[in-house]
Amino acid sequence: MDEIGIGEVVRRSGVPASTLRYYEERGLITCVRRQGLARVFSVAVLEQLALIGVCRTAGFSLEEILLMFSPDGRPSPNREMLAAKADELDATIRKLALMRDDLRHAAACPAPTHMECPTFRRVLGQA
Repeated sequence: MDEIGIGEVVRRSGVPASTLRYYEERGLITCVRRQGLARVFSVAVLEQLALIGVCRTAGFSLEEILLMFSPDGRPSPNREMLAAKADELDATIRKLALMRDDLRHAAACPAPTHMECPTFRRVLGQA
């Protein structure tokens, strides 16, 4: 098995050592051994960290991400969870697109003030 030290994991993944230790405490990753005080990981940890990063960006909690791994630590994404998160992201995108369009309108609106702009008033009413 190919192994790499924590410093190399930090360098190759861009994930700070403190975050690696936190992920290890939470059970998301495991070190294969220690060399003195330094943790040593399987190179497979890089793929695990990539999945964790993608999932964090998509808005998954660490508890949800933990479910994306098989008991032996291999990535095993839950398709139902992925589909549900995609639906959630679609709803967020629609909401944000509407907000963006309303703000652009308010910024260019010929009304004397924002408070006199019906679109801006509607946005305030939805808040």
